[in-house]
Amino acid sequence: MSDALMKIRPVVRGLPNEAVSESVGERLKRLRLERGLSQRDISSPGVSYAYISRIEAGARTPSVKALRMLAKKLQVSVEYLETGRDVAESERRELRLADAELAIRFGEDTSDAERQLLEVQDESLAAGDRLSAARALVGLGFAAAARGQHLDAVERLEESLEVHRALPHLRPDVYATLGQSYAALGAPGRAVKLFEDCIAETTDAAPDDTSLRIRYATLLSYALSDDGDHARARSVVREALADAEGKVDSQTRIRLYWAVARSVGIEGESSEALHYIRRAIGLLEAMDNTNQLARAYLLAANIEAEEGRVQEARQYVELGKPLLGPSAEPRDVVTLRVAESRIAACEGDGDTAVQRAREALDALGTFGAGEQGAAVWGLARGLALQGDETGAKDAYARAIDLLVVHGRRHEAAKAAEEWGTFLRECGREQEAEPILRRAAELGLTESGTARRN
Repeated sequence: MSDALMKIRPVVRGLPNEAVSESVGERLKRLRLERGLSQRDISSPGVSYAYISRIEAGARTPSVKALRMLAKKLQVSVEYLETGRDVAESERRELRLADAELAIRFGEDTSDAERQLLEVQDESLAAGDRLSAARALVGLGFAAAARGQHLDAVERLEESLEVHRALPHLRPDVYATLGQSYAALGAPGRAVKLFEDCIAETTDAAPDDTSLRIRYATLLSYALSDDGDHARARSVVREALADAEGKVDSQTRIRLYWAVARSVGIEGESSEALHYIRRAIGLLEAMDNTNQLARAYLLAANIEAEEGRVQEARQYVELGKPLLGPSAEPRDVVTLRVAESRIAACEGDGDTAVQRAREALDALGTFGAGEQGAAVWGLARGLALQGDETGAKDAYARAIDLLVVHGRRHEAAKAAEEWGTFLRECGREQEAEPILRRAAELGLTESGTARRN
């Protein structure tokens, strides 16, 4: 587990004591005294001062009729007298929440929206409105995840679930983002447990919602792959594909094809990965789903480049890059730059390979899990092409460690074999030998052929 993740602690801000502990009777007495009124002053036929006295003492619960009459005398809403919350206030919070949520989903600069969510969170907690406070925290968590600040995202989303737990079958976006942030922090095991629990709970709560179960199965497959359990990752998604037959929409089927492609691609089975990517691309083109189509093209470009098919890789980049637009998400920029770095390395252009790899790392920031390994590997290749032995050595070592930690043993093996071959070409046979042995241990022979069990 990463050092960053060890710092995660679910923080639950306590509701103000007065918002939690003030009873109807205490609120009635406080409002009456604030207005300088006696119990007789607010009494009326059917609501005697003795009855009011018992309500204030906590000995009686007021009837609906009494609440209405007392609220009118005190010039407050019935809801406020009964719960401490004013309808108008909750409606204003709802409007501000919705506005901020939309700004975070579609806006480029979310700073104003996040400030608004922090204000709504504090106001909601003060008013005892835990649902609105939780929604504000979810919005803040989504904004942090979109920036790649996954530790902040985890803290916000975990806190939201403590304040008011969203149910997995009603808010899959919350659990998907939380699990993906776990994985990005180097703790895919936590994502696996989260998605397993979501599947179990969704099966009980919404047994007929096949699409939702398949969505969680897809996310579980990703988490298992990141955790190095490729066999189970493939099993989960193949079971979901069988369950989806004739039952789900195109978008759900795309997710499944993508999950299969990702799982087998990590294991180095590029032909099968491309088969499923092409099936996903066909559905995406029919649906005109621009962002997802761009990602499919770039994933295909990376696989083609990794196999040395430069022309095919470049064609996929040319198809995908224009679809990203000027406000591409960081993860999409990373996928693009890694593909461009791989293409440049295949063409022997070390300078471009290094530049694109560094741009990928800049887009990742300090997070990115396995994607960091791919970007650092691209940097190592470029440095090797430039003849920078020291820089290439450091980059290859770091890339291999990152790839192994995040379950990408096939890629780690290929990186180790490249490094060993580079050392041999530099006349450093003794240094090359243990590196090539490690490549073999990770799953490759010295010729680069993947071992099959």
